[in-house]
Amino acid sequence: MRKLLFLAGLLFTVSLSAQNWQVRLRGVAVQPNEKSEVSAIGGDVNISNSFIPELDFTYFFNKNVAAELILGTTKHDVVDEKSALGDVDLGSVWLLPPTLTLQYHFYPTKTLKPYVGAGLNYTIFYGVKSGAVKDVKYDNALGFALQGGVDYMLTDKYFLNFDIKKLFLKTDVDVDASNAVPGATSVPAKVNIDPLLIGFGVGMKF
Repeated sequence: MRKLLFLAGLLFTVSLSAQNWQVRLRGVAVQPNEKSEVSAIGGDVNISNSFIPELDFTYFFNKNVAAELILGTTKHDVVDEKSALGDVDLGSVWLLPPTLTLQYHFYPTKTLKPYVGAGLNYTIFYGVKSGAVKDVKYDNALGFALQGGVDYMLTDKYFLNFDIKKLFLKTDVDVDASNAVPGATSVPAKVNIDPLLIGFGVGMKF
């Protein structure tokens, strides 16, 4: 029994060390598809587009199944448009949405390797600037992610990558508009950000 356990452990270690890792660096266009419910003053929250660098690491459990950790941070300007107070500048906010997806990879040719994935993201809001209001607070949020893309192999080690992700992200926002609305200390809002991320970059297997 001990010999069998030792052999199984050895095989697992060899298998683990032989697995492929990939790293990619992408340029990503972040396009929010926002919907909102703003109490008291109403209006529709508008969140600006952004373009960012993105780094990801992929670990292959076998030839087809892999897990990818996606890292990037993005800054957006926020405006509550057509509210009872007109267009209200809500300043800007940084989003850090680390995303983990489970992927399935296909191999139709030697050079083209498409994949699909799904997973979770946890978005952290930081670096808030409040704009025309006194203060804005965002709740960190957990959301789902869908992904699709393709790797184009240049060599056995290096490749180009095209990738699309859809994040389903909803956050509660608390706006302190007491400097604009006398007697109003808090304007709560629910905002669906739901960004589409379109990326192109390079990668390396190791």
